[in-house]
Amino acid sequence: MTDILTMGEILVEVMAKSVGQSFEETGELVGPFPSGAPAIFINQASKIGSSAGIISTIGNDAFGQMNYKKLKKDGVDVSYIKTTDLLTTGVAFVTYHDNGDRDFIFHLQNSASSLLTAEDIKEEYFRNCKYFHVMGSSLFNQNIRSAVKKAIAICKQTGTKISFDPNIRKELLKDEEIKDCLFFVFENCDIFLPSGEEFSIFTGESDEKKAIAALFEKGIQYIVIKKGSKGCAAYSKESSFILDPLKVVEVDPTGAGDCFGGTLISCLNQGFSFRKSVMYASTAGALAVTKKGPMEGNTTLAQVKEFLT
Repeated sequence: MTDILTMGEILVEVMAKSVGQSFEETGELVGPFPSGAPAIFINQASKIGSSAGIISTIGNDAFGQMNYKKLKKDGVDVSYIKTTDLLTTGVAFVTYHDNGDRDFIFHLQNSASSLLTAEDIKEEYFRNCKYFHVMGSSLFNQNIRSAVKKAIAICKQTGTKISFDPNIRKELLKDEEIKDCLFFVFENCDIFLPSGEEFSIFTGESDEKKAIAALFEKGIQYIVIKKGSKGCAAYSKESSFILDPLKVVEVDPTGAGDCFGGTLISCLNQGFSFRKSVMYASTAGALAVTKKGPMEGNTTLAQVKEFLT
């Protein structure tokens, strides 16, 4: 059994070689790289020092094996990952603009990860689990949404804390079923890790202080609002603080937020204070952008501490 558990998509990422490169024209690509928001999160949680596992499905192909071997090498419990011959492992194609924005083309809806169902969620997985992490990006089909709801129901029985990173684009909220499930997870989470825009969407409140107070009344324990180049704002009932961003040379921002979340939950699991956990998470997220590839910048706790010395 693992201390930290997540579920959702495992895929590979293929990147345009040059900034400003359009997928409407033939061009050179870099990759594939192991990816998928839950996979990046759980890989980092493991590297930071917690026992961690992921419930997912991969195709019986090289892309699936690339992810499986990477996760296993970095200490993730891969025993909850199924392999299927029915569909192939998903792919995300990404290209970068001069202003830092990104465009994605996803092969996900009909990928192996879409075969994950409520039947894959076993009560024994959560028996000694301390944290269950949900990514909003994982709620792309009804089977997975049902699986997430089942997992949350089990967590409520076992006392497992639920952390939630919305990790969404606004257009996803146009799908009422996805929107309903996102808000279901939000209503049941103990730790909330939104971006600034996501915070406003979920709270419906422009006044951050009022919204924070209301969330604590609802029972949320920790809130960290990720603000990109402006750092992050962290809140608990006992304290609140802002951390400025660290200065690093950005190579690839993909996965930085997932790395942040994985570090935060892993540090809390290991008994670090909330402030120190956020500090380490902020550092790990900054280091993540210095390497090309979503998981290539994931770091150990020793590397995080070394950077801070």
